[in-house]
Amino acid sequence: MSPQVFYQKWRPQTLAEVVGQQHITQTLSNALATDRVAHAYLFCGPRGTGKTSTGRVLAKAVNCLENGKGEPCNTCQICIGINEGRNLDLIEIDAASHTGVDDIRKLRENVNYSPDLARFKVYIIDEVHMLSDSAFNALLKTLEEPPPHVIFVLATTEIHKIPPTILSRCQRFDFRRISLGDIIGRLEGICQSEGIEADGQALGLIGKAATGSLRDAENLLERLTISHSSKITMENAQELLGITGDERASQMVKYILTKDVTAGITTINAVAGEGLDMRQFTKEIVEYLRGTLMIKVGSVKTLDLDKSTIEEMKQIANQSSAEEILEAIKLFGKVNLRPETQSTIPIELAIVEFSLPKAVPVKVARPTNKPEPSAKKSQAPKPVKPKQTQPKAETTTQSTSKPVETTPPVEATTESKTISAKEPIKTTPIIEPTAKEETPIHKAQPIPDDATTIPLSERNLAFFQQHWKSVVQNLKGVGSTGNLDALLRSACDPIALEDNTIVLGFYYPFHKEKIEDPKYQRFVEQAISKVFGAEYKVRCELTPREQKKQKLLDVALGMGAEIISDEQGGNQ
Repeated sequence: MSPQVFYQKWRPQTLAEVVGQQHITQTLSNALATDRVAHAYLFCGPRGTGKTSTGRVLAKAVNCLENGKGEPCNTCQICIGINEGRNLDLIEIDAASHTGVDDIRKLRENVNYSPDLARFKVYIIDEVHMLSDSAFNALLKTLEEPPPHVIFVLATTEIHKIPPTILSRCQRFDFRRISLGDIIGRLEGICQSEGIEADGQALGLIGKAATGSLRDAENLLERLTISHSSKITMENAQELLGITGDERASQMVKYILTKDVTAGITTINAVAGEGLDMRQFTKEIVEYLRGTLMIKVGSVKTLDLDKSTIEEMKQIANQSSAEEILEAIKLFGKVNLRPETQSTIPIELAIVEFSLPKAVPVKVARPTNKPEPSAKKSQAPKPVKPKQTQPKAETTTQSTSKPVETTPPVEATTESKTISAKEPIKTTPIIEPTAKEETPIHKAQPIPDDATTIPLSERNLAFFQQHWKSVVQNLKGVGSTGNLDALLRSACDPIALEDNTIVLGFYYPFHKEKIEDPKYQRFVEQAISKVFGAEYKVRCELTPREQKKQKLLDVALGMGAEIISDEQGGNQ
Protein backbone atom coordinates (compact mmCIF):
# COMPACT_ATOMS: atom_id res chain seq x y z
CA MET A 1 0.00 0.00 0.00
CA SER A 2 1.40 3.39 -1.01
CA PRO A 3 1.98 5.87 1.83
CA GLN A 4 -0.78 8.41 2.41
CA VAL A 5 -0.21 12.13 2.14
CA PHE A 6 -0.46 14.11 5.35
CA TYR A 7 -3.91 15.60 4.81
CA GLN A 8 -5.36 12.11 4.23
CA LYS A 9 -3.34 10.39 6.93
CA TRP A 10 -4.23 12.99 9.55
CA ARG A 11 -7.85 13.49 8.54
CA PRO A 12 -10.13 13.82 11.61
CA GLN A 13 -11.61 10.48 12.69
CA THR A 14 -13.96 11.85 15.34
CA LEU A 15 -15.91 15.08 15.82
CA ALA A 16 -13.55 16.08 18.62
CA GLU A 17 -10.61 15.99 16.18
CA VAL A 18 -12.19 18.48 13.77
CA VAL A 19 -10.10 21.63 14.21
CA GLY A 20 -11.60 25.07 14.70
CA GLN A 21 -15.29 24.18 14.11
CA GLN A 22 -16.56 23.66 17.65
CA HIS A 23 -19.83 25.48 16.90
CA ILE A 24 -20.64 22.74 14.35
CA THR A 25 -19.25 19.64 16.06
CA GLN A 26 -21.09 20.46 19.30
CA THR A 27 -24.42 20.70 17.48
CA LEU A 28 -23.85 17.42 15.65
CA SER A 29 -22.81 15.68 18.86
CA ASN A 30 -26.05 16.78 20.53
CA ALA A 31 -28.09 15.60 17.53
CA LEU A 32 -26.42 12.18 17.67
CA ALA A 33 -26.92 11.88 21.43
CA THR A 34 -30.65 12.70 21.19
CA ASP A 35 -31.21 10.71 17.97
CA ARG A 36 -32.30 13.84 16.08
CA VAL A 37 -30.08 13.58 13.02
CA ALA A 38 -31.53 15.45 10.03
CA HIS A 39 -32.05 13.87 6.62
CA ALA A 40 -30.08 16.60 4.75
CA TYR A 41 -27.16 18.82 5.75
CA LEU A 42 -25.50 21.63 3.84
CA PHE A 43 -21.87 22.31 4.80
CA CYS A 44 -20.49 25.56 3.34
CA GLY A 45 -17.25 27.43 3.84
CA PRO A 46 -13.69 27.97 2.53
CA ARG A 47 -11.59 25.11 1.22
CA GLY A 48 -9.67 22.92 3.62
CA THR A 49 -11.79 23.69 6.68
CA GLY A 50 -13.18 20.16 7.25
CA LYS A 51 -16.49 19.98 5.39
CA THR A 52 -16.01 16.58 3.73
CA SER A 53 -14.16 15.18 6.76
CA THR A 54 -17.06 16.13 9.03
CA GLY A 55 -19.46 14.40 6.63
CA ARG A 56 -17.41 11.20 6.81
CA VAL A 57 -17.31 11.34 10.62
CA LEU A 58 -21.08 11.84 10.67
CA ALA A 59 -21.53 8.80 8.39
CA LYS A 60 -19.49 6.67 10.81
CA ALA A 61 -21.26 8.04 13.88
CA VAL A 62 -24.81 7.24 12.71
CA ASN A 63 -23.80 3.72 11.60
CA CYS A 64 -21.32 2.77 14.34
CA LEU A 65 -22.10 -0.74 15.66
CA GLU A 66 -20.64 0.02 19.10
CA ASN A 67 -22.40 3.30 19.81
CA GLY A 68 -24.57 4.89 17.10
CA LYS A 69 -25.48 7.85 19.30
CA GLY A 70 -22.19 9.68 19.73
CA GLU A 71 -18.59 9.59 18.58
CA PRO A 72 -17.66 6.69 16.26
CA CYS A 73 -15.54 3.96 17.81
CA ASN A 74 -13.29 3.51 14.73
CA THR A 75 -12.90 -0.16 15.65
CA CYS A 76 -16.09 -1.81 14.41
CA GLN A 77 -16.59 -3.21 10.91
CA ILE A 78 -18.55 -0.18 9.69
CA CYS A 79 -16.06 2.43 10.99
CA ILE A 80 -13.04 0.54 9.62
CA GLY A 81 -14.73 0.09 6.25
CA ILE A 82 -15.47 3.83 5.97
CA ASN A 83 -11.92 4.75 7.09
CA GLU A 84 -10.47 2.45 4.43
CA GLY A 85 -12.87 3.67 1.73
CA ARG A 86 -14.51 0.29 1.02
CA ASN A 87 -17.90 0.70 2.64
CA LEU A 88 -20.63 0.67 0.00
CA ASP A 89 -23.10 2.59 2.16
CA LEU A 90 -21.01 5.79 2.01
CA ILE A 91 -21.28 7.27 -1.48
CA GLU A 92 -19.13 10.32 -2.27
CA ILE A 93 -20.04 12.16 -5.48
CA ASP A 94 -18.02 14.92 -7.10
CA ALA A 95 -20.63 17.31 -8.47
CA ALA A 96 -18.01 19.02 -10.65
CA SER A 97 -17.82 15.90 -12.85
CA HIS A 98 -21.47 14.83 -12.43
CA THR A 99 -23.31 18.03 -13.25
CA GLY A 100 -26.02 16.69 -15.54
CA VAL A 101 -29.61 15.79 -14.81
CA ASP A 102 -28.98 12.17 -15.85
CA ASP A 103 -26.50 11.73 -12.99
CA ILE A 104 -29.06 12.97 -10.46
CA ARG A 105 -31.79 10.76 -11.95
CA LYS A 106 -29.50 7.77 -11.49
CA LEU A 107 -28.91 8.87 -7.89
CA ARG A 108 -32.68 9.08 -7.30
CA GLU A 109 -33.08 5.51 -8.50
CA ASN A 110 -30.30 4.21 -6.25
CA VAL A 111 -31.49 5.89 -3.05
CA ASN A 112 -34.50 3.58 -2.97
CA TYR A 113 -32.28 0.53 -2.41
CA SER A 114 -31.67 -0.45 1.20
CA PRO A 115 -28.20 -0.14 2.76
CA ASP A 116 -25.80 -3.05 2.43
CA LEU A 117 -24.51 -3.37 6.03
CA ALA A 118 -25.16 -0.05 7.73
CA ARG A 119 -28.39 1.47 9.04
CA PHE A 120 -28.14 4.54 6.76
CA LYS A 121 -26.86 5.21 3.30
CA VAL A 122 -24.97 8.52 3.42
CA TYR A 123 -24.52 10.54 0.21
CA ILE A 124 -21.78 13.19 0.32
CA ILE A 125 -22.08 15.48 -2.72
CA ASP A 126 -18.96 17.67 -2.89
CA GLU A 127 -18.94 21.02 -4.72
CA VAL A 128 -22.71 20.77 -5.08
CA HIS A 129 -22.89 24.31 -6.52
CA MET A 130 -21.57 22.88 -9.82
CA LEU A 131 -24.86 21.09 -10.55
CA SER A 132 -26.97 22.44 -13.39
CA ASP A 133 -30.39 23.98 -12.80
CA SER A 134 -32.12 20.89 -14.16
CA ALA A 135 -30.03 18.68 -11.89
CA PHE A 136 -30.99 20.78 -8.87
CA ASN A 137 -34.66 20.47 -9.84
CA ALA A 138 -34.30 16.71 -10.13
CA LEU A 139 -32.69 16.53 -6.67
CA LEU A 140 -35.30 18.77 -5.06
CA LYS A 141 -38.03 16.20 -4.41
CA THR A 142 -35.58 13.62 -3.08
CA LEU A 143 -34.13 16.15 -0.63
CA GLU A 144 -37.59 17.10 0.57
CA GLU A 145 -38.84 13.55 1.20
CA PRO A 146 -35.92 11.12 1.09
CA PRO A 147 -36.31 7.46 2.07
CA PRO A 148 -35.91 6.93 5.83
CA HIS A 149 -32.61 5.10 5.37
CA VAL A 150 -30.84 7.96 3.45
CA ILE A 151 -28.89 10.99 4.72
CA PHE A 152 -27.58 13.68 2.38
CA VAL A 153 -24.52 15.83 3.09
CA LEU A 154 -24.01 18.63 0.55
CA ALA A 155 -20.69 20.49 0.61
CA THR A 156 -19.86 23.73 -1.21
CA THR A 157 -17.42 26.63 -1.20
CA GLU A 158 -19.85 28.97 -3.00
CA ILE A 159 -23.07 29.07 -1.05
CA HIS A 160 -24.46 31.95 -3.13
CA LYS A 161 -24.83 29.59 -6.11
CA ILE A 162 -27.18 27.22 -4.27
CA PRO A 163 -30.88 27.73 -5.17
CA PRO A 164 -33.09 28.87 -2.27
CA THR A 165 -35.30 25.82 -2.78
CA ILE A 166 -32.35 23.57 -1.93
CA LEU A 167 -31.29 25.72 1.02
CA SER A 168 -34.76 25.52 2.56
CA ARG A 169 -34.63 21.70 2.64
CA CYS A 170 -31.26 21.37 4.41
CA GLN A 171 -29.77 22.18 7.79
CA ARG A 172 -27.04 24.69 6.98
CA PHE A 173 -23.69 24.83 8.79
CA ASP A 174 -21.12 27.53 7.98
CA PHE A 175 -17.51 26.44 8.38
CA ARG A 176 -15.09 29.21 9.33
CA ARG A 177 -11.49 29.77 8.37
CA ILE A 178 -9.28 28.10 10.94
CA SER A 179 -7.36 30.45 13.22
CA LEU A 180 -3.57 30.67 13.06
CA GLY A 181 -3.23 29.31 16.60
CA ASP A 182 -5.34 26.22 15.82
CA ILE A 183 -3.35 25.52 12.64
CA ILE A 184 -0.01 25.80 14.44
CA GLY A 185 -1.27 23.54 17.23
CA ARG A 186 -2.35 20.90 14.72
CA LEU A 187 0.96 21.09 12.86
CA GLU A 188 2.88 20.71 16.12
CA GLY A 189 0.89 17.54 16.90
CA ILE A 190 1.65 16.11 13.45
CA CYS A 191 5.35 16.91 13.79
CA GLN A 192 5.48 15.23 17.19
CA SER A 193 3.80 12.08 15.86
CA GLU A 194 5.94 11.98 12.71
CA GLY A 195 9.20 12.66 14.53
CA ILE A 196 9.77 15.98 12.73
CA GLU A 197 11.89 18.67 14.38
CA ALA A 198 10.32 21.95 13.28
CA ASP A 199 11.09 25.53 14.28
CA GLY A 200 8.11 27.33 15.81
CA GLN A 201 8.64 30.35 13.55
CA ALA A 202 8.66 28.05 10.50
CA LEU A 203 5.29 26.60 11.52
CA GLY A 204 4.02 30.15 12.00
CA LEU A 205 5.00 31.04 8.43
CA ILE A 206 3.26 27.91 7.15
CA GLY A 207 0.12 28.80 9.07
CA LYS A 208 0.06 32.34 7.68
CA ALA A 209 0.62 31.10 4.11
CA ALA A 210 -2.28 28.64 4.46
CA THR A 211 -4.76 31.54 5.04
CA GLY A 212 -7.11 29.51 7.23
CA SER A 213 -6.97 26.21 5.30
CA LEU A 214 -5.66 23.32 7.39
CA ARG A 215 -5.32 21.09 4.33
CA ASP A 216 -3.04 23.64 2.66
CA ALA A 217 -0.95 23.88 5.82
CA GLU A 218 -0.55 20.09 6.00
CA ASN A 219 0.50 20.00 2.34
CA LEU A 220 3.13 22.70 2.92
CA LEU A 221 4.46 20.84 5.95
CA GLU A 222 4.79 17.65 3.92
CA ARG A 223 6.66 19.46 1.14
CA LEU A 224 9.13 20.82 3.67
CA THR A 225 9.55 17.39 5.20
CA ILE A 226 10.31 15.85 1.81
CA SER A 227 12.77 18.63 0.93
CA HIS A 228 14.62 18.89 4.25
CA SER A 229 14.05 15.51 5.91
CA SER A 230 13.03 15.64 9.57
CA LYS A 231 14.47 19.06 10.47
CA ILE A 232 12.71 22.22 9.35
CA THR A 233 14.12 25.70 10.00
CA MET A 234 12.88 29.22 9.46
CA GLU A 235 15.14 29.58 6.41
CA ASN A 236 13.68 26.40 4.87
CA ALA A 237 10.14 27.76 5.21
CA GLN A 238 11.12 31.13 3.74
CA GLU A 239 12.75 29.44 0.75
CA LEU A 240 9.73 27.23 0.10
CA LEU A 241 7.19 30.03 0.43
CA GLY A 242 9.26 32.54 -1.56
CA ILE A 243 9.51 34.88 1.44
CA THR A 244 12.65 37.00 1.25
CA GLY A 245 12.90 37.57 4.99
CA ASP A 246 15.20 40.39 4.02
CA GLU A 247 15.94 43.11 6.57
CA ARG A 248 15.84 45.58 3.71
CA ALA A 249 12.03 45.46 3.88
CA SER A 250 12.18 47.34 7.20
CA GLN A 251 14.84 49.67 5.77
CA MET A 252 12.57 50.41 2.82
CA VAL A 253 9.79 51.42 5.19
CA LYS A 254 12.16 53.93 6.84
CA TYR A 255 13.19 55.32 3.45
CA ILE A 256 9.55 55.60 2.34
CA LEU A 257 8.28 57.40 5.44
CA THR A 258 11.32 59.73 5.56
CA LYS A 259 10.93 60.32 1.79
CA ASP A 260 14.52 59.35 1.05
CA VAL A 261 13.97 58.63 -2.65
CA THR A 262 17.61 57.99 -3.54
CA ALA A 263 18.17 55.36 -0.84
CA GLY A 264 14.80 53.73 -1.55
CA ILE A 265 15.39 53.31 -5.29
CA THR A 266 18.93 52.05 -4.66
CA THR A 267 17.63 49.40 -2.26
CA ILE A 268 14.89 48.29 -4.64
CA ASN A 269 17.34 47.79 -7.49
CA ALA A 270 19.75 45.91 -5.21
CA VAL A 271 16.97 43.50 -4.18
CA ALA A 272 15.93 42.97 -7.80
CA GLY A 273 19.55 42.44 -8.83
CA GLU A 274 19.85 39.54 -6.38
CA GLY A 275 16.92 37.78 -8.02
CA LEU A 276 14.49 38.02 -5.09
CA ASP A 277 10.76 37.88 -5.81
CA MET A 278 9.70 41.53 -6.13
CA ARG A 279 6.03 40.74 -5.53
CA GLN A 280 6.85 39.05 -2.24
CA PHE A 281 9.24 41.84 -1.26
CA THR A 282 6.52 44.45 -1.93
CA LYS A 283 4.08 42.39 0.13
CA GLU A 284 6.55 42.37 3.03
CA ILE A 285 6.87 46.16 2.79
CA VAL A 286 3.09 46.53 3.04
CA GLU A 287 2.95 44.09 5.97
CA TYR A 288 5.65 46.07 7.78
CA LEU A 289 3.78 49.31 7.12
CA ARG A 290 0.62 47.70 8.45
CA GLY A 291 2.42 46.69 11.65
CA THR A 292 3.71 50.23 12.04
CA LEU A 293 0.18 51.58 11.65
CA MET A 294 -1.20 49.15 14.25
CA ILE A 295 1.42 50.36 16.72
CA LYS A 296 0.63 53.99 15.88
CA VAL A 297 -3.08 53.51 16.65
CA GLY A 298 -2.39 51.47 19.81
CA SER A 299 -3.25 47.96 18.53
CA VAL A 300 0.02 46.18 19.34
CA LYS A 301 -1.82 43.06 20.54
CA THR A 302 -2.94 42.28 16.99
CA LEU A 303 0.69 41.75 15.91
CA ASP A 304 2.28 38.30 16.19
CA LEU A 305 5.89 39.54 16.10
CA ASP A 306 8.99 39.29 18.27
CA LYS A 307 9.89 42.08 20.69
CA SER A 308 12.83 43.40 18.69
CA THR A 309 10.69 43.86 15.57
CA ILE A 310 7.96 45.61 17.57
CA GLU A 311 10.50 47.98 19.13
CA GLU A 312 11.88 48.80 15.70
CA MET A 313 8.36 49.50 14.42
CA LYS A 314 7.69 51.76 17.41
CA GLN A 315 10.71 53.91 16.54
CA ILE A 316 9.47 54.32 12.96
CA ALA A 317 5.90 55.01 14.11
CA ASN A 318 7.07 57.78 16.46
CA GLN A 319 8.67 59.61 13.52
CA SER A 320 5.59 59.54 11.26
CA SER A 321 1.92 60.42 11.47
CA ALA A 322 -0.90 57.91 11.08
CA GLU A 323 -2.06 59.74 7.94
CA GLU A 324 1.34 59.29 6.26
CA ILE A 325 1.54 55.59 7.14
CA LEU A 326 -2.01 55.00 5.91
CA GLU A 327 -1.27 56.79 2.63
CA ALA A 328 1.86 54.66 2.13
CA ILE A 329 -0.10 51.43 2.72
CA LYS A 330 -2.72 52.43 0.15
CA LEU A 331 -0.12 53.47 -2.41
CA PHE A 332 2.17 50.42 -2.15
CA GLY A 333 -0.78 48.05 -1.77
CA LYS A 334 -1.87 49.06 -5.29
CA VAL A 335 1.52 48.33 -6.89
CA ASN A 336 0.83 45.93 -9.76
CA LEU A 337 3.71 43.60 -10.64
CA ARG A 338 1.70 40.98 -12.52
CA PRO A 339 2.72 41.90 -16.10
CA GLU A 340 6.44 41.66 -15.28
CA THR A 341 7.21 40.31 -11.83
CA GLN A 342 10.85 41.44 -11.72
CA SER A 343 10.27 44.98 -12.96
CA THR A 344 11.23 47.69 -10.48
CA ILE A 345 9.38 50.50 -12.26
CA PRO A 346 6.02 50.24 -10.37
CA ILE A 347 7.74 50.32 -6.98
CA GLU A 348 10.05 53.15 -8.01
CA LEU A 349 7.08 55.21 -9.19
CA ALA A 350 5.30 54.58 -5.89
CA ILE A 351 8.35 55.81 -3.93
CA VAL A 352 8.61 58.99 -6.00
CA GLU A 353 4.85 59.65 -5.89
CA PHE A 354 4.76 59.34 -2.10
CA SER A 355 7.69 61.75 -1.79
CA LEU A 356 6.14 64.49 -3.93
CA PRO A 357 4.74 67.49 -2.02
CA LYS A 358 0.98 67.42 -1.65
CA ALA A 359 -1.01 70.32 -3.10
CA VAL A 360 -2.85 72.28 -0.43
CA PRO A 361 -6.29 73.50 -1.56
CA VAL A 362 -6.66 77.27 -1.29
CA LYS A 363 -10.09 78.72 -0.57
CA VAL A 364 -10.91 82.06 -2.14
CA ALA A 365 -13.61 84.51 -1.16
CA ARG A 366 -16.85 84.80 -3.08
CA PRO A 367 -16.87 87.77 -5.45
CA THR A 368 -19.09 90.77 -4.77
CA ASN A 369 -20.50 93.45 -7.04
CA LYS A 370 -18.71 96.17 -5.07
CA PRO A 371 -15.00 96.24 -5.88
CA GLU A 372 -12.38 96.60 -3.18
CA PRO A 373 -11.23 100.21 -2.55
CA SER A 374 -7.66 99.37 -3.52
CA ALA A 375 -8.78 97.77 -6.76
CA LYS A 376 -10.98 100.76 -7.55
CA LYS A 377 -8.10 103.13 -7.15
CA SER A 378 -5.78 101.05 -9.29
CA GLN A 379 -8.30 100.65 -12.11
CA ALA A 380 -9.74 104.18 -12.20
CA PRO A 381 -7.87 106.72 -14.35
CA LYS A 382 -6.56 109.85 -12.72
CA PRO A 383 -9.10 112.73 -12.73
CA VAL A 384 -8.42 115.68 -14.99
CA LYS A 385 -7.86 118.90 -13.06
CA PRO A 386 -9.80 121.79 -14.63
CA LYS A 387 -8.08 125.01 -15.55
CA GLN A 388 -8.34 127.82 -13.05
CA THR A 389 -9.38 130.30 -15.74
CA GLN A 390 -13.02 131.15 -16.21
CA PRO A 391 -14.67 128.26 -18.18
CA LYS A 392 -17.22 128.66 -20.93
CA ALA A 393 -20.68 127.14 -20.77
CA GLU A 394 -20.03 124.69 -23.65
CA THR A 395 -16.83 123.50 -22.00
CA THR A 396 -18.67 122.95 -18.74
CA THR A 397 -21.37 120.91 -20.48
CA GLN A 398 -18.86 118.57 -22.10
CA SER A 399 -16.90 118.10 -18.92
CA THR A 400 -19.81 116.30 -17.25
CA SER A 401 -18.89 113.07 -19.10
CA LYS A 402 -15.20 113.31 -18.16
CA PRO A 403 -13.63 112.77 -14.76
CA VAL A 404 -13.11 116.07 -12.90
CA GLU A 405 -11.67 117.15 -9.60
CA THR A 406 -14.19 116.56 -6.84
CA THR A 407 -13.02 119.66 -4.88
CA PRO A 408 -13.46 122.96 -6.78
CA PRO A 409 -10.41 125.21 -7.04
CA VAL A 410 -9.98 127.85 -4.37
CA GLU A 411 -9.68 130.79 -6.78
CA ALA A 412 -12.99 130.23 -8.61
CA THR A 413 -14.70 133.29 -10.12
CA THR A 414 -18.27 134.37 -9.53
CA GLU A 415 -19.24 133.50 -13.09
CA SER A 416 -18.02 129.95 -12.76
CA LYS A 417 -20.18 129.51 -9.66
CA THR A 418 -23.22 130.73 -11.62
CA ILE A 419 -22.61 128.23 -14.40
CA SER A 420 -22.18 125.44 -11.81
CA ALA A 421 -25.56 126.29 -10.31
CA LYS A 422 -27.30 125.98 -13.66
CA GLU A 423 -25.49 122.79 -14.76
CA PRO A 424 -24.01 121.10 -11.71
CA ILE A 425 -20.84 119.07 -12.19
CA LYS A 426 -20.95 115.44 -11.06
CA THR A 427 -18.75 114.74 -8.04
CA THR A 428 -18.16 111.06 -8.99
CA PRO A 429 -14.65 110.78 -10.48
CA ILE A 430 -15.67 107.99 -12.91
CA ILE A 431 -18.83 106.19 -13.94
CA GLU A 432 -19.27 103.04 -11.79
CA PRO A 433 -18.64 100.00 -14.04
CA THR A 434 -20.72 96.86 -13.92
CA ALA A 435 -19.28 93.57 -12.66
CA LYS A 436 -18.58 92.34 -16.20
CA GLU A 437 -16.92 95.61 -17.24
CA GLU A 438 -14.81 95.74 -14.12
CA THR A 439 -13.23 92.31 -14.65
CA PRO A 440 -12.02 91.43 -18.18
CA ILE A 441 -12.10 87.84 -19.44
CA HIS A 442 -8.36 87.26 -18.89
CA LYS A 443 -8.80 88.00 -15.15
CA ALA A 444 -11.97 86.15 -14.15
CA GLN A 445 -13.56 86.66 -10.77
CA PRO A 446 -12.38 84.11 -8.14
CA ILE A 447 -14.79 81.21 -7.77
CA PRO A 448 -15.46 79.54 -4.38
CA ASP A 449 -14.80 75.81 -3.89
CA ASP A 450 -18.53 75.05 -3.76
CA ALA A 451 -19.63 76.17 -7.21
CA THR A 452 -23.25 75.27 -6.46
CA THR A 453 -23.57 78.42 -4.31
CA ILE A 454 -23.30 80.72 -7.35
CA PRO A 455 -26.77 81.68 -8.70
CA LEU A 456 -27.55 80.48 -12.23
CA SER A 457 -28.05 84.06 -13.40
CA GLU A 458 -24.46 84.96 -12.52
CA ARG A 459 -22.85 82.04 -14.36
CA ASN A 460 -21.01 82.90 -17.54
CA LEU A 461 -18.29 81.34 -19.65
CA ALA A 462 -15.56 82.70 -17.38
CA PHE A 463 -17.23 80.95 -14.43
CA PHE A 464 -17.07 77.54 -16.13
CA GLN A 465 -13.54 78.09 -17.45
CA GLN A 466 -12.13 78.91 -14.04
CA HIS A 467 -13.93 76.00 -12.34
CA TRP A 468 -13.25 73.44 -15.11
CA LYS A 469 -10.43 71.82 -13.06
CA SER A 470 -13.00 70.69 -10.48
CA VAL A 471 -14.91 68.84 -13.20
CA VAL A 472 -11.72 67.15 -14.40
CA GLN A 473 -10.82 66.07 -10.85
CA ASN A 474 -14.25 64.50 -10.42
CA LEU A 475 -13.51 62.28 -13.45
CA LYS A 476 -10.39 60.74 -11.91
CA GLY A 477 -10.56 56.95 -12.16
CA VAL A 478 -13.60 57.06 -14.48
CA GLY A 479 -13.69 55.21 -17.79
CA SER A 480 -12.60 51.78 -18.95
CA THR A 481 -8.94 52.62 -18.27
CA GLY A 482 -9.58 55.11 -15.47
CA ASN A 483 -7.82 58.01 -17.23
CA LEU A 484 -10.74 60.09 -18.49
CA ASP A 485 -9.53 63.00 -16.36
CA ALA A 486 -6.11 63.00 -18.05
CA LEU A 487 -7.73 63.08 -21.49
CA LEU A 488 -9.87 66.11 -20.67
CA ARG A 489 -7.08 67.94 -18.85
CA SER A 490 -4.81 68.02 -21.89
CA ALA A 491 -7.21 67.96 -24.81
CA CYS A 492 -9.97 70.53 -24.41
CA ASP A 493 -11.36 73.64 -22.70
CA PRO A 494 -14.83 75.22 -22.43
CA ILE A 495 -15.12 77.74 -25.30
CA ALA A 496 -18.80 78.72 -25.27
CA LEU A 497 -21.98 78.59 -23.18
CA GLU A 498 -25.31 78.10 -24.96
CA ASP A 499 -28.18 78.13 -22.45
CA ASN A 500 -27.61 74.89 -20.51
CA THR A 501 -25.08 73.47 -22.99
CA ILE A 502 -21.32 73.80 -22.49
CA VAL A 503 -19.32 73.73 -25.73
CA LEU A 504 -15.95 72.00 -25.40
CA GLY A 505 -13.23 72.86 -27.91
CA PHE A 506 -10.91 69.95 -28.74
CA TYR A 507 -7.50 70.30 -30.36
CA TYR A 508 -7.46 66.89 -32.08
CA PRO A 509 -10.17 64.69 -33.68
CA PHE A 510 -9.23 61.62 -31.61
CA HIS A 511 -10.11 63.23 -28.27
CA LYS A 512 -13.27 64.80 -29.68
CA GLU A 513 -14.57 61.45 -30.99
CA LYS A 514 -13.72 59.80 -27.69
CA ILE A 515 -15.85 62.18 -25.64
CA GLU A 516 -18.67 62.08 -28.20
CA ASP A 517 -19.10 58.41 -27.36
CA PRO A 518 -22.44 58.38 -25.45
CA LYS A 519 -20.90 56.51 -22.52
CA TYR A 520 -18.06 58.97 -21.97
CA GLN A 521 -20.26 62.01 -22.74
CA ARG A 522 -22.63 60.85 -19.99
CA PHE A 523 -19.71 60.60 -17.54
CA VAL A 524 -18.66 64.18 -18.34
CA GLU A 525 -22.22 65.54 -18.02
CA GLN A 526 -22.66 63.78 -14.67
CA ALA A 527 -19.42 65.30 -13.35
CA ILE A 528 -20.47 68.79 -14.54
CA SER A 529 -23.86 68.46 -12.87
CA LYS A 530 -22.21 67.28 -9.64
CA VAL A 531 -19.77 70.21 -9.50
CA PHE A 532 -22.20 72.97 -10.51
CA GLY A 533 -25.38 71.59 -8.92
CA ALA A 534 -27.45 71.85 -12.11
CA GLU A 535 -28.08 69.82 -15.25
CA TYR A 536 -25.82 70.76 -18.17
CA LYS A 537 -25.32 69.17 -21.58
CA VAL A 538 -22.04 68.88 -23.48
CA ARG A 539 -21.37 69.56 -27.16
CA CYS A 540 -17.96 68.93 -28.72
CA GLU A 541 -16.27 71.01 -31.41
CA LEU A 542 -12.94 70.59 -33.15
CA THR A 543 -11.10 73.85 -32.47
CA PRO A 544 -7.41 74.18 -33.37
CA ARG A 545 -5.43 76.23 -30.88
CA GLU A 546 -5.30 79.44 -32.99
CA GLN A 547 -8.98 79.23 -33.85
CA LYS A 548 -9.82 78.52 -30.19
CA LYS A 549 -7.82 81.56 -29.10
CA GLN A 550 -9.64 83.84 -31.53
CA LYS A 551 -13.03 82.44 -30.49
CA LEU A 552 -12.30 83.07 -26.82
CA LEU A 553 -11.23 86.61 -27.72
CA ASP A 554 -14.49 87.23 -29.62
CA VAL A 555 -16.50 85.96 -26.66
CA ALA A 556 -14.58 88.22 -24.30
CA LEU A 557 -15.09 91.28 -26.50
CA GLY A 558 -18.78 90.49 -26.77
CA MET A 559 -19.03 90.50 -22.98
CA GLY A 560 -17.62 94.03 -22.75
CA ALA A 561 -13.89 93.33 -22.34
CA GLU A 562 -11.28 95.63 -23.86
CA ILE A 563 -7.94 94.79 -25.44
CA ILE A 564 -5.29 96.50 -23.32
CA SER A 565 -2.21 95.05 -25.07
CA ASP A 566 -1.31 92.92 -28.06
CA GLU A 567 0.95 89.83 -28.10
CA GLN A 568 4.05 91.98 -28.58
CA GLY A 569 3.15 94.05 -25.55
CA GLY A 570 2.02 97.15 -27.46
CA ASN A 571 -0.71 99.19 -25.79
CA GLN A 572 -3.96 100.04 -27.57
